[in-house]
Amino acid sequence: MARIRIPSTVVILFVMIQTGFLLFMYTRHSSFIPQSEEKPPQAHILILSSWRSGSSFVGQLFSQHPNVFYLMEPAWHVWVTLYQNSAKVLHMAVRDLVRSVFRCDMSVFDAYMPWKRNVSDLFQWAVSRALCSAPACDSFQRTDITSEMACKTLCGRYPFSKVEETCKTYSHVVIKEVRFFDLKVLYPLLTDPSLNLKIIHLVRDPRAVVKSREQSVKALARDNGIVLSTNGTNVEDSKYKVMQEICRSHVQIYETATLKPPNFLKDRYLMIRFEDLVRDPLSEISEMYKFADLSLTPMLKSWIYNITHGQGSGKKKEAFKITSRDAISVSQAWRNVLSFEKIQKIQEVCKGAINMLGYQLLDSEKEQKDLSLDLVLPRRQNQFSWSSFSPEH
Repeated sequence: MARIRIPSTVVILFVMIQTGFLLFMYTRHSSFIPQSEEKPPQAHILILSSWRSGSSFVGQLFSQHPNVFYLMEPAWHVWVTLYQNSAKVLHMAVRDLVRSVFRCDMSVFDAYMPWKRNVSDLFQWAVSRALCSAPACDSFQRTDITSEMACKTLCGRYPFSKVEETCKTYSHVVIKEVRFFDLKVLYPLLTDPSLNLKIIHLVRDPRAVVKSREQSVKALARDNGIVLSTNGTNVEDSKYKVMQEICRSHVQIYETATLKPPNFLKDRYLMIRFEDLVRDPLSEISEMYKFADLSLTPMLKSWIYNITHGQGSGKKKEAFKITSRDAISVSQAWRNVLSFEKIQKIQEVCKGAINMLGYQLLDSEKEQKDLSLDLVLPRRQNQFSWSSFSPEH
């Protein structure tokens, strides 16, 4: 039988074509990797705090940014609907709602608002600049600084479907929430490949928090009952039991994030003290923005200066509003308002948090009234840093 001899150049050419075809097929296959395995196109930021800690102010620092879709405490709807349960029991429902909002899936609200609804049915919708500008509302531009009052007047009657439509047009989705008391509850969100989640943990001196809470006793009574598991009974917290739980939660969150944390928390947790923020707003805000991959605009810089350099410390009727105030006076007001007896009780239930978060305990009424005595301690040089973190194997 005759043998067919194939020149070596032809063999080499055949191999090259085959290799090229295989590379083409691999590249094509790679382009169809499920979306969940790729980095999500949006950034997700959770501002984690507690009531009366300055979180509404921090929320506005993000809400007014033209690249941010912001919602303030969407889990309010969970707590209002399921108020007879405890905060711990509601953690999973709150987490699931937050996950859906981060994904811009607003059908999650069907369980809590089953009726035909408008944008204005969403809790505190008018403090979201994104819901006050296109495409949610035609009255304002994305670059505008909006006010709650103007937004309520002009934008409240748009259909609820605008919330989801609007959310999908932004690079950043930011949620401010006060209804998480345990960082580990958020682990499923931090490990969810469909999310690109970072956490800003905002804390405030517990003594200042109590002073602010006393301006809003009735408004907080139902939430207090949920925190203390009273089966739907409202609580005014005269014995600071809620404050004790809040302080415990801040300690738990901070310790979990900084003492042998899981590797997936690397570069995804930032703790901010309200007092540092009001003393040097641009520096602290720049740090938060850098953490969130955002940039300050000239208009935002001007607005931030004006909002933190007003007159006085704010009126009682403005307790839940963002108005121009002397921010440093606000942070120190508790020292002139609270009795030393109250301060001692607060220090007793929150001593661990006060020490851990870098605040100075008071030993006398004289120290309380001496405003030259700085109770906000400098950030410790040996404070946790991700650069020194080495995950365990």
